[in-house]
Amino acid sequence: MSNYQGGRYYSRAKICQFCANKEIEINYKNAEVLKHYIDETGKIRPRRQTGTCAKHQRVVAKAVKNARHIALLPYVSE
Repeated sequence: MSNYQGGRYYSRAKICQFCANKEIEINYKNAEVLKHYIDETGKIRPRRQTGTCAKHQRVVAKAVKNARHIALLPYVSE
């Protein structure tokens, strides 16, 4: 999140969770991990919000699309 300090907002440094922790697996079957990368309307969150690197953002996007296709994640939420 961002902190207010003297008229300016400073955001914390975003570190890719998948680069920092090699044990987290990006898989379309792992819906609990993928839920963190979609917003309340069902869209895939951009890198600037999640802090993932470009390599892992591509893998996350493909996994979310695969999970949607087999109905593990919704396309849209109501």
